[in-house]
Amino acid sequence: MRGIRAERLRRELSLVSGGGPPAPRLREFADGGVRHLPRLLNELRGYHRAAVEPYWTHIQAQIEAERAARGRALLDGGADELLASLPPMLRWRAPVLECDYPVDRDVRLRGRGLLLQPSFFCRRTAVTLHDPDLPPVLVYPAAAQLASAPTCGEGVRPTSLDDHRQKTLGKLVGHTRSVVLRAIGDGATTSELARRAGVSLASASQHACVMREAGLVTTLRRGNAVLHTVTPLGAALLKGGAVAS
Repeated sequence: MRGIRAERLRRELSLVSGGGPPAPRLREFADGGVRHLPRLLNELRGYHRAAVEPYWTHIQAQIEAERAARGRALLDGGADELLASLPPMLRWRAPVLECDYPVDRDVRLRGRGLLLQPSFFCRRTAVTLHDPDLPPVLVYPAAAQLASAPTCGEGVRPTSLDDHRQKTLGKLVGHTRSVVLRAIGDGATTSELARRAGVSLASASQHACVMREAGLVTTLRRGNAVLHTVTPLGAALLKGGAVAS
């Protein structure tokens, strides 16, 4: 945003007003041009510290799980499998990718690539960049945030996530869970995890469940299967040797 030109700033502010005269506050900003940007940047930094930064580890874990799932689909079946594996608001009917969208719009690639960008903040429908001169980007809701991961056992979950993790982290001792956490690697289904760690399927599922509730693992559903990935917290424990090996 620091490098935005005054003309582009006015043009994009006009989009907010639907092409009509901008609202008084927007008009003041548009007339003042880039000299108002420092104030806006300070406000955005403050908003980020209050509303995003406290949850960044969780957000990052969800996006990493999404990337692992799409990468696995690409390796398993190429571009067709990747596009077919996207969340349900996106439908691959070769050679067209259909998606739920706020307005009726066609984007033709004409030989250009398409950047698929999962977003924790995108909800219900996908969006694309408005400027047709920019590289094509499709921002879509990360499937990990749409999934409902199974819980460990029965009962009511604690209301405080921090308290919940404090309790479940206490269970993360011993050789077996260390092996299971390391075995997840760049991503593993429950059956793959059981085979890599040398434990039963039920044991692998239970260990993954405990580590997920402790914030060390993220689980992404895909049909009847699930894909486990290590969160930044889990990776930090492995890197630092905090988990006994």
